[in-house]
Amino acid sequence: MAEFRMPSLGADMEAGTLVEWNVQTGDRVKRGDIIALVETDKGLIEVEVFEDGVVEKILVLPGAKVPVGTALAFIRAEGAAPLPAAAVPSALPVTPPGKRVIASPSARKLAAELGIDLTAIQGSGPRGAIQRADIELAARAAKPAPPAGKPAPPPPPERPVPPDYQAGMRRAIAAAMGRSNREIPHYYLEMEIDMECALTWLEGENLKRSIKDRLLPAVLLLKAVARALADVPELNGYWLDDRHQVSEAIHIGFAISMRQGGLITPAIHNVDMLSHDELMGAMRDLITRTRAGRLRSSEMTDATITVTNLGDLGVKTVFGVIYPP
Repeated sequence: MAEFRMPSLGADMEAGTLVEWNVQTGDRVKRGDIIALVETDKGLIEVEVFEDGVVEKILVLPGAKVPVGTALAFIRAEGAAPLPAAAVPSALPVTPPGKRVIASPSARKLAAELGIDLTAIQGSGPRGAIQRADIELAARAAKPAPPAGKPAPPPPPERPVPPDYQAGMRRAIAAAMGRSNREIPHYYLEMEIDMECALTWLEGENLKRSIKDRLLPAVLLLKAVARALADVPELNGYWLDDRHQVSEAIHIGFAISMRQGGLITPAIHNVDMLSHDELMGAMRDLITRTRAGRLRSSEMTDATITVTNLGDLGVKTVFGVIYPP
């Protein structure tokens, strides 16, 4: 009997809120199935199961905020005998009465500032989650129309976004960076590389393609990192159980800025096995889902190395062992 637990989806994550189950007791699941939706400071994350079996018992109900590592459900292996009823704990009765509102931290913050009732909004995100764009649309719709026969007043200047509009995410990022700086030894290497040949090839290659099929320079960077890791595998892995463990799979964390502010670094899996076109498609898909709040838990935890782009003229590759969250 395996326990399905609240995953750690970031070095700073201490607890998460179970938003929704996609399964019920008695359902069969297989490795990789998305069976739950969890809300963290960085948004809504689709959580996968990592073993095949049958959902024996759901232990935590939607709405519960529980610490990382808390058992959320029991997964029974196929063919194994069910547990006696007395041996299975009851589900945590933590869902308060009334409607449960699923909303991103940014949307909640903006709704509070504008006096928008979240329960009156239909969200456009995954599972009907309310996003910042939904709040902005509701605010525009709530403005009274100008009297008939009078021209509409000019739109007011764009309201500056308060610096703490995504305080939860910024706290999470600050905590992770602070922990990294305190606990992990750092050293820095710098090298200038002439990219003229690579960029000339890229320009010529893109001239043969339609606009939607063109490659970004980041594709070349990711492929170069993957090839380098094949030559120097010691740089690819994790620090677990007080020792460095090299990973055969190359999962590159790719830093993505959120439109509302903040930064998330999900992983692109098996970069060394992807062609340029496959890698471009994977990168485009990951960016789209990250900004829509539709990441999987494995994408938040599997990175074996991280790459970040500092702009068109400068690129920074962060090599090193990834410490577990």
